Amino acid sequence: MKMFSHCVPIQKEKIKPKRNVKKGKLGAKEKKNFGNNSGKSDDPQMCEAYVSDIYEYLHNMEMEAKRRPLSDYLEKVQKDINASMRGVLVDWLVEVAEEYKLLSDTLYLTVSYIDRFLSTNVISRKKLQLLGVSSMLIASKYEEISPPHVEDFCYITDNTYTKEEVVKMEADVLKSLKFEIGNPTVKTFLRKFTRIAQENYDHSSLQMEFLGYYLAELSLLDYGCGKLLPSLVAASVIYLARFTLQPNQHPWNLALQSQTGYKASDLKECVRIIHDLQLSKKCSTLVAVREKYKQHKFKCVSTLTSPSEIPESFFEDVKDV
Repeated sequence: MKMFSHCVPIQKEKIKPKRNVKKGKLGAKEKKNFGNNSGKSDDPQMCEAYVSDIYEYLHNMEMEAKRRPLSDYLEKVQKDINASMRGVLVDWLVEVAEEYKLLSDTLYLTVSYIDRFLSTNVISRKKLQLLGVSSMLIASKYEEISPPHVEDFCYITDNTYTKEEVVKMEADVLKSLKFEIGNPTVKTFLRKFTRIAQENYDHSSLQMEFLGYYLAELSLLDYGCGKLLPSLVAASVIYLARFTLQPNQHPWNLALQSQTGYKASDLKECVRIIHDLQLSKKCSTLVAVREKYKQHKFKCVSTLTSPSEIPESFFEDVKDV
């Protein structure tokens, strides 16, 4: 399956498997205040006693240069690919992740690996899909209990690439990343921020949660979001989700400002990018994320819309909301 011969998005029917996948196979920095006095949970896995230290550590990790892509790698490094091609690839990988029932964490790591690899390695458009499946193979091995096999990733590309090519690209990616593959993503911070945002909120907690997931996955499509810190993108997602559900109420408050470490004014650029994605002003031909979140199991959150303009006053720093 030639993905970028004319930069045409892959047809949806092309991704349908010709066989059933066997069950069981797949499956001096500013210090942020990630305090643990909000979004408390009785779930022992949430590690409430340590959450402040954990998220401070994750924030420090996300700021490390080795874990971040260059902000302008398509302009400075790449010669044969552009933002549109990147968007097509990510859109297709969303479908692959759905087809193989992969965790969303796997998808976020995949996109992170792709951006980081492209920041230091020049590749042709013919190899971009190979980079995508090889990155997802690595992320699957890191996150999944039963990751897809190399053969499954060859198959999903209509055997455009051989097993040997996928394995070689996997090795190239790991070497390029210096085996630093456990970096925090938007999803990492979204878990914490969603719980804070749901406190004393009128709308369904699941609706808020799924809307956040939807907007966060939309952000993966945009090259511009890649230059921003994952925690900032996650905070922007929460801001826009709250604005979507209650457009007449200021989306930010002191609790969110304190717990995320971001003021409303810090989020303006990122919120506007994701808002344009939500309104289909950008990447309108990339529909995989929208189709995914039209499903009832996600409460059809992609059918929700928000006003076309966000009041400037909503980006003023809150003092007491």
